[in-house]
Formats: sequence, C-alpha cells, structure tokens
Amino acid sequence: MPAHNGEPGGSDDSVEPLRRGAPGARDEELSRSQTLMLALRQATACVDGLGALAHWRSAGRLRLVAVSGLEAPSVEAWADLGLDEQAAPARAVRGDAYVWAAGDGTVTEALGTAAVPLPGADGPIGALSVLTAGPGEPDPAQRSLLRTLAAWIAARLDTFSGTPPGVDAPAAGPTAGSTRDAHRTSAALGSVLATVPGTREGLLTVGDDWRITFADEEAEVLLGDGRAPLVGSVLWEGPAGRLPGLEGQCRRAAAEGRPVSFLSRSPAGQRLHQVRLVPASRGGGLAIHLVDVTDPLVDAFVSSAGGTDEKGAAERPVRMSEVTAALAKAVTAADVVQVVEERVLPALGADGLLVQALDHDRLRLIGCVGYPQSFIDVVGTRLSPLSASPAVADALRTGTPRFVVSQAEYLRLYPEAQFLADASPKHAWVFAPLIASGRPTGSCVISFSRPRSFSDDERNLILALSGLLAQALERARLYDVEHARAQELQRDLLPRELPRLPAVRAAARYLPASRSEKVGGDWYDVIPLSADRVAMVIGDVMGHGITEAATMGRLRTAVRTLADLELPPDELLYHLNELTSDLGEDCYVTCLYAVFDPVTRTCSFSLAGHPPPVVVHPDGTVHCPEPAADPPLGAAVPPFKIHELHLPEESILVFYTDGLIESATRDIDHGLAQLQQTLAHAVAATPYFPVATRAGHRHEAAERRLDRLCDLVVSALLPDTGQTSDDTALLIAHTLSTAPGDIASWSLPEHPCAAGQAREYVRKQLAVWGLDDCVTTTELIVSELVGNVVRHGKGPIRLRLLRSRSLVCEVYDGSLTTPRIRRATYTDEGGRGLQLVAALSRRWGARYLHDGKCIWTEQDLPVPR
Repeated sequence: MPAHNGEPGGSDDSVEPLRRGAPGARDEELSRSQTLMLALRQATACVDGLGALAHWRSAGRLRLVAVSGLEAPSVEAWADLGLDEQAAPARAVRGDAYVWAAGDGTVTEALGTAAVPLPGADGPIGALSVLTAGPGEPDPAQRSLLRTLAAWIAARLDTFSGTPPGVDAPAAGPTAGSTRDAHRTSAALGSVLATVPGTREGLLTVGDDWRITFADEEAEVLLGDGRAPLVGSVLWEGPAGRLPGLEGQCRRAAAEGRPVSFLSRSPAGQRLHQVRLVPASRGGGLAIHLVDVTDPLVDAFVSSAGGTDEKGAAERPVRMSEVTAALAKAVTAADVVQVVEERVLPALGADGLLVQALDHDRLRLIGCVGYPQSFIDVVGTRLSPLSASPAVADALRTGTPRFVVSQAEYLRLYPEAQFLADASPKHAWVFAPLIASGRPTGSCVISFSRPRSFSDDERNLILALSGLLAQALERARLYDVEHARAQELQRDLLPRELPRLPAVRAAARYLPASRSEKVGGDWYDVIPLSADRVAMVIGDVMGHGITEAATMGRLRTAVRTLADLELPPDELLYHLNELTSDLGEDCYVTCLYAVFDPVTRTCSFSLAGHPPPVVVHPDGTVHCPEPAADPPLGAAVPPFKIHELHLPEESILVFYTDGLIESATRDIDHGLAQLQQTLAHAVAATPYFPVATRAGHRHEAAERRLDRLCDLVVSALLPDTGQTSDDTALLIAHTLSTAPGDIASWSLPEHPCAAGQAREYVRKQLAVWGLDDCVTTTELIVSELVGNVVRHGKGPIRLRLLRSRSLVCEVYDGSLTTPRIRRATYTDEGGRGLQLVAALSRRWGARYLHDGKCIWTEQDLPVPR
C-alpha cells in the first residue's frame, strides 16, 4: 500500500472534492467510505478471500472506487476497465449476472475471482469482486451473501450527491486512453487504496524465515516502538510479538495454506486489533493486515459480546458475518425479524423491536419484540397511517435513520405523537428506514428501556444493517406473497371440507413436495350420488408445480361432471382418458375411481395406473387387493377393467398416492407393507368399530378418530415432511351400510294396474315410517314414473323406497331409453309427466345398469313436530 497520512494522496483534481466543499461534506464522505469499506471486509470474510474491490460505472468504463485487503501493485491493472474486457468485474456488469473466473492471473496472489453486479434502476452501476486464495468457487450461500452486499453497496453509491470516493465525475473531453485520464486513474487508485479515514489499517509481509520484508507507514505506527524499523526483524521478536496469539495463528495459516482472521488485544488492554493472515500463493510467506478496531464500526457492533476475555474477543470478528449470513438464509418475514431479535438487539444492548411494512402510505406491523400487548394494540390501529408515526415518516423521507436519545427529545421533535410516547415503555429509539431497489418498503424501530446516546460508529452500523435488513425483508415479502398465492390456489383446487354423508365419513390430507412451489397435481374428492351411493376418487398428475396443479383442477372438475351422469367407474375413466390425451403427449395421470353402495355393501372401482385401496375390516384385519391395474390416463387404451369388493357392515377404505409409500430410500412393496402394519396397530389401539347404530347418524368422535388416523399414517410413513420429493394425498373413508328397516322394495307387473299397486305400496310403507305428510307427493311421483315404464319401456319393473336424510324413490325397468323433459304446449294432452316429477322432487335423475336403468327422485323429509 502507498504511504499516506490519513488524507487521500495526490493533488489531482479527481480527488479534490474530498477536501473542499460546504461544512459537513467531508464528514458525509468519510461516513460513506467507512460503510463501503465495512461491506468490502464482509464480502472478503464471507468467502474467506484475499480481498475485495468495488468498481463504479462511469463514462462507459469501470473505475475502481474501493479496495480492502490488497496491495496497490496487485490491483493497478484493474483501476480502469473497459466494459468489453474479460476481467471478472467487466463481465459481471456486461452480463448483469454473477461471474466466477478460476485461475484469473490479473491479481498475482488470486486463484479465483467472484464478481457480482451492483444493481441499479437502469442496469448495473458497478461491480463487487472478491479475490480468493483457492481455486474453489463460492457455494450458493456465499454467492447469495455477495449479492446481498452488492445490493447494499449499490443503494449507498446510488444516493451519493456527486461521485463515489476517489472517482472523478464524468465529463466530455479526452478519451479514457488519453494522458489526462491515465493521470486521473492513477490518482484515483492512490486515493481508494488509502486507509479509510476514521480507521487505522496497516500491512506487513513476512518471508519463509518469518522476517518482515515490508511494513507500510500505518503498520509502523500501529506496531513500531519508534526505536528500530520493523523491516528485517523476526515477526515475534519485535513489537509485533506483543500481540497475543500472533505466532500460533501465523504458523496455522502457513500450515493450512488458507486465510485466518482473529482479534488480538494489546497487553495493556488499551487497543484491539483485527488481524487477517493471508498465505502467499507463490514463494511462501504471509501478508498480515492489521486494523485497529478499538472504536470503529465492527467493535461497536460486537461490543456487547462482553469483557476483554479471550473467548469474547475471538467471537467478535464473525458477528457481522453471522448477521449477514443469517439474513441471507431468512426465507419469510418472520425469519428476518427473528434474526434481528437474536443477533442484533443483544449486540446493541436494545430490548425492543418493531418492523413495519409500508403499503400505500400506511404501515403494517409484521414483527414486534419487547412491547406489551397494550402498545401493540396502539401500533395495530392508530399507527396504521404513515402520518401517525412522524419519526418513521422523517426517516423514510430522508432515507437516513433518525436517532432519538430520550422521551424528552422525542416530544420536542414530534409533539403531535404524545399518545405514542405515553403508550411506549421505551426511552430511546432508532428509526431506520428500509429502502430496497431505490424505494422505501418499511421501517425498523430499535428501542431501549433507558435514555442513551449514539456514537458515530453506532450510527454507521445502523445504516449498514438497515440496508441488509431491507434487502432481506424485500426477498421475504416476495416469498410470503408467492407462498400465500400457492396455498390459496391449492385450497381452491382441493375440497375445503369433505361432505358428511349417511354412508361414508371421510378425512384426508394433502402434502406438497418440499422442493416444489407448495402446490402439486395430487387430488382427492368425495362425491355424493343417488340412493346414498358415494363416489371416491384419488389421482396424481405426474410432476409438481403450478402447471400440474392447473391440470389437476381441470380433471377434478371433469370427474365431478362425469360423476353427476351416474357413469360406472370404467366408463368414467374412459372419458377422463380422452380428456387427458387432449392435454398433450407428455401429460400422464394415475387415477382410482370407486363407487360405494351402502345397500349392497359393494365397492366397485377402476384403476388407471394407480395403487389399489387398502381395506381395514371390523375385526382389525388389513387387506390389500391386488387387481391388475390399467396404464395411466394419457397412455391407456380402453376398455378399463372394473373390480368389486364386498365389504362387511363397517369397513375402512384407505386411498393414497404413490408419494405416501414410495421414496428414494423405500420401494413400493416395503412402503405398502409399512402402511398395512401402521393401520393394523392403529385399529388395535383405538376402537373404530362400531361407530353408529343406524346409517345417517354421524358421530363427532368418529370423525376426530379418522383425523387422528390420517395424522398417524402421515407421521409414520413421512416422518420428515420437509424432505419429501413427491406430492402425497391420503383419503380415509369409513363406510356404513343402510339398515334393512330403511329399505322397502316391490316387483310390479307389466300392466296398467302397476301404477295403482305402486301407490298402495307407498301409502303402507310411509305409514310404517311415520311419513304420512309425504304420501300425496310420493304417490304422484311413483304414478308418473311407473306409468312411463308401462307406456314406453319394458319389464321387469321394480319399485324401491329408501329412508335416509331424504326420501328416495327408485323405479327400475329393463329399457335403456333415456328419459327427458319435453316442452308441452297448451293443447298437448301429454308430455308433462317428468315436468311434474321435477317440480315435486328436490332433484331427480337416471342411472344405467348392465340390464336396464333406474329413474330416481329425492324428496326432503318433513321437519319433526
């Protein structure tokens, strides 16, 4: 490093703005330099590099504005770069993207360079680069940290009223290659390589024999005793040897061949030095960087680590890096608030935190620490408009934090906010604006229970933290918005709650793949059919994400439409296969569609590449049928097979997608065996049978048991849902049969007298059931339906009544003719029968059997007196 005396070197007019201007301009420039150098040190530390550089884009070129940890000769070639050059900073700006250059020989000691652009409103405004001592590329977490720091630096550079430190303002005139531009570049390089005012930074180099080969002026000041020069002496035999731990750390860095950082306090305990040891890649030896951090930013941040003990001193240099790394890993806004609570408040000695988001001139509370509920209520109501918090409004308007040392000062500055001072238990505040991408996004209020003042270093620290916090909260806000949208989409595509039906009680779970957008293509549904029959469907669109979820929504709607037509399972899958084929050649879906009839206790189902259901019998035995499955929808060639299960009076059917039983560490057979074992143990431990005395009676306790069974299955087969690689859907249905006393059935002759006999059967049966109020309506319905069969259909004719939540009337015949309502005119003598049936029924329809059809109606039961 060139010698200097604390003032930027050279007399060229390119650096003159640092020495002239209105009062306070120099202080502002120094603060900018300090915060910029802090960011470069953090960039170096986060990737364990040799040093870092910041370039500013000016007049079509990149000008070096700040350097940390590197000697002047090694970076002179990068002082002025053209945008078309192959150096990593130029490539990062040109492509507006992260760049890694392995084996970059521009800087002698570096084996690699990582560069990220400094984002601006109209494109990159510069670049942040870190030179590494090893050939390995920074990992994703380190790259994320570099991007965060680049955004923070860009926000600071973009607010400069003029030009960044050490760079002359662009002006028309000679080209960059002229003698004048070269002179300016050289002067600018000398300026930015100088130690940042307000800190003391020195450089030493030692050879293989540990003798000092170079010591700059600041190193002589920091370590020399004024009696003998440092150069030529053995490192630990001279004044430098008085730094505790120096010899051991130097030998460690040389042996391991990688940079080492540590804090060392002078024996008198008066000065604290941050020491960074960088092994030379050629020729052996070490470069030793010394920074006096007794009072500057880093020491202000870690001062609460406490005491002068060796452990506390060893922890201090990594505190800021830990905060940066933790903010980079924070996913949600709650995560960001937690990082500030756990890592920043203790370091500042603060005990209160408010984080608020700005939304159209209104503040919304997103995090609160250290305040009573009474104050939170005030923040949630009276502080909603931005104008109700004048201190926050001031910080957002100026873009700089507001520091208030006491309640008296707060009331003097903002007398209109008396109500807030009365409600708050705090006595000092920092109101930090959160500015991301050049616009205010919210505020962070750090508070203290006692009045206190704030040093310049603490103020610079808060400024640095507010930039990092703003970027982290902006990322978290975008994640929260997308996550909420994904959850809302998933809720809309799946049933919000399953229907409560006389023949089936059900519970379900859906778990998206952890690496997807929290939505997927698995779905389930329970659909009520006529005569208390129930359709149960579960399917899996292959793949994960929004596209698969949209496909799932289309198929679920199609299944509901086809189910309303009372199609048998094989025919329904036939039509669903046609629809899936039309969605594209790469669209494949597995599906299981089942229909349970509580009267016959038969479950009919068809499979399209899907696992069959698992059946749990009332005696606790678990059975898994093994039918031959047809290929998935989109690849199948109809017809589909139909399978039947005759179930005991009460049974549990378990439907699932392959994500439940198959994973990278478990095959399907092993997963299915584990599922069966889990169900057997659960049924043995909890009484699931019997749960009802009559079909239609619903027990809340039974539903809760089914919910617990779902949770038990999921926790047993998916113990770590955060690491699942496939979506999972689970549907558990408890089937109940219709009581014999609720069924009445009669055969009728193929004769006009059949309608009269049907009316007589209806009168007698409804009297037995105590449904006399339904007699007249039911007689009219039955008379019309039976009369239509005698007139237009063929036998055999059968009448059946079912008493459930509604009164179901069914007329069976041997004809496949489809009934339809006709529009009869005033002069027509017929054609009004089905119009009358539709008017008297809550709903009606037809379903087709292998040997005929059934016309059915449903009527509401009378309200008990």
